[in-house]
Amino acid sequence: MKTLVLALFLTLNIFAQTLHLSISSSPSKLNPLISTDSASSQIGGWIFSSLLTYDKDGKIKSLLAKNYKFVDETTLIFYLREDVKWSDGAPFTADDVLFTYELIHSPKIFTPYTNQFRYVKSVNIIDKYIVEVKYKESYFKALETWMMDIVPKHILQNEKEIMTSSFNQKPIGTGKYTINGFEVSKDIILEANKGYFEKEPKIKKIVYHFMPDPATEFLMLKSGKLDVGSLSPLQHKRQLDEAFKKRFEFFEKISNSYTYLGFNHKNPKFQNPKVREAISLAIDRQEIVDILFFGHGQICNGPFMPGTFAYDENVTSPKQNIEKAKALLRELGFDENNPLEFEIVTNSNNQTRVYATQIMQHQLRKAGIKVKLKTMEWQAFLNTVVMPRNFESVVLGWSLGLMPDAYSIWHSEGSKKGGFNFVSYKNDTVDRLIKEAEKTVDREKLGVIYKEIYRTIVGDNPYLFLYIPNTITVVNRDIKNVSQSIIGVMHNVIDWIKP
Repeated sequence: MKTLVLALFLTLNIFAQTLHLSISSSPSKLNPLISTDSASSQIGGWIFSSLLTYDKDGKIKSLLAKNYKFVDETTLIFYLREDVKWSDGAPFTADDVLFTYELIHSPKIFTPYTNQFRYVKSVNIIDKYIVEVKYKESYFKALETWMMDIVPKHILQNEKEIMTSSFNQKPIGTGKYTINGFEVSKDIILEANKGYFEKEPKIKKIVYHFMPDPATEFLMLKSGKLDVGSLSPLQHKRQLDEAFKKRFEFFEKISNSYTYLGFNHKNPKFQNPKVREAISLAIDRQEIVDILFFGHGQICNGPFMPGTFAYDENVTSPKQNIEKAKALLRELGFDENNPLEFEIVTNSNNQTRVYATQIMQHQLRKAGIKVKLKTMEWQAFLNTVVMPRNFESVVLGWSLGLMPDAYSIWHSEGSKKGGFNFVSYKNDTVDRLIKEAEKTVDREKLGVIYKEIYRTIVGDNPYLFLYIPNTITVVNRDIKNVSQSIIGVMHNVIDWIKP
């Protein structure tokens, strides 16, 4: 009897120390140097660490680095922690930092993250735990550059095929949690890293339940089988009962993300800016926001987030003007007998984006524009449509960092293979301003330059900026030490206690 009671106690205790989350798509690769999808970043964020990170207030703090200092405007010294070990027990040293930097520039991998290091002149090992970084010139994101996760030299140095390495599915990291691999379309289990250098997480296990359908996630939340989840505005407005409100605490904030309709600028259909302008004038963004968000979102007016130094409050999205849109199309030779036609592709697991494309299809029809819609599973969409630039237009979104950086998405150099400028946008003025901004460390001057970049991009309509959703996160009220921050409620999961 005592044995049975003990077994039951241990089972309940393990369940109590398990955090149940959901994930809507499978990671592609858990190597942070080559992963580009949000699912991989979400899981990889638990497994790996960077030299620097953001604290709950959005300020830069040391992580793998014990501290750092600028010797002059182009020389940065990192003093590394000496108590960090990889999850296989090997020590973390300066060799890993140099190896990560060199691997990012290696022909062995295809990665968009090379751009983050384009101003780095050299990385030198001064001591086992001291790294010197020299920049080609002063750079406004010299510190943010080193928020890139570090990978283990002792595991990858002899790997001939990094892109297909087993490490990408079974990584070794220095983060709060470890993983023993994952399978596509299956649940993902993370175990607390007992040797984590800050302190061992109080929650011993995290289970990500694979749920490609948001409705399934909602049902799991309602049944109490998830501890943390996101609510859609519709769910928040109309589908919650009192029992749900008693079980969960609500946290809401504007997201650091936006959704857009992006045009392939190598497609002749969209190379005339008047075509893009006509499509923009035919869309009623406020109607999209009203239908989708019930007051829990807002129109996106441009490429940088409200509240940042780069945001220009004087720039607003155009109001819908069907007659002007039709006039522009007639000027371009389009009419009822020869309508403008194109296809919009998006990912099927994001129901909000699917609804947005359907609303736009209806709105564009009023201006005589015929749109075909196509939805695809996320990995197929990413690998066969987005990255190979095999589309006419796409509805997608960007999650942005706290420090705006236009280079990777908006500079023409980002249109090369593996880059994030997959719509192939090119504007010589924008290219010049981005390069000028990168050398500007004065925040006031930087703001002036970035606002000009903002205005120029919006005027070109390379994307039609659609909406910024609020994030509505719910957390099991039984969990202790949960708090909101500028980087979200999960900033201090290491301190969460699930009794």
